[in-house]
Amino acid sequence: MPKGSPELTASRKEEIINACEQLYQTMSFKEITIKEIGEVTSFTRTSIYNYFQTKEEIFLALMQREYEQWAAEMNALAETHDAMTAAAFADALGHSLESHEQLLKLLAMNHYDMEENSRPERLTEFKVAYGASLDAVRGCVKKFFPATDSERFVFVFFPFLFGVYPYSVATEKQLTAMREAKMQFRMHSIYEIVSQCVIQLLGGAK
Repeated sequence: MPKGSPELTASRKEEIINACEQLYQTMSFKEITIKEIGEVTSFTRTSIYNYFQTKEEIFLALMQREYEQWAAEMNALAETHDAMTAAAFADALGHSLESHEQLLKLLAMNHYDMEENSRPERLTEFKVAYGASLDAVRGCVKKFFPATDSERFVFVFFPFLFGVYPYSVATEKQLTAMREAKMQFRMHSIYEIVSQCVIQLLGGAK
């Protein structure tokens, strides 16, 4: 890591993560390289290695940021509401994850690769953010629905998130293939899928 102020280091890391996020809007995980990311930043590709050793570490940092932001939203939900109905909580979770499509996309496509090809310290930083999101959602369930098993909710809900993106977003190629296969299907939004899952997990809790 090059010498410099913590502020400069944080700023450089953020710029690299932002560049990765920008490319991920139009390119696949496999297509994106550190060279491609470097071309979108204000410094050289070689400089990126001072902050991240692999592209997987950059993607993991992007997912870490998404988890941190989502956890903050869930904590704010718990802090600003004394009580919520199941429908209101499902609505809030649905809209929150709808605004974090990037997180769901990363979960669906490259989670294992990112963890496997990142240094232990980077993975630990990520797990802190992931754990905070578990705690935030668990805290909401405990507060608003004390009769619900919060551990069961988390145990089912978080693995479920890995499948949300593929069921809510499809390329034209995928849609064409499903039509030609004569599949009976209707794409559902992230909000619809998440909110309905939450309602089912809460079992009609008031």
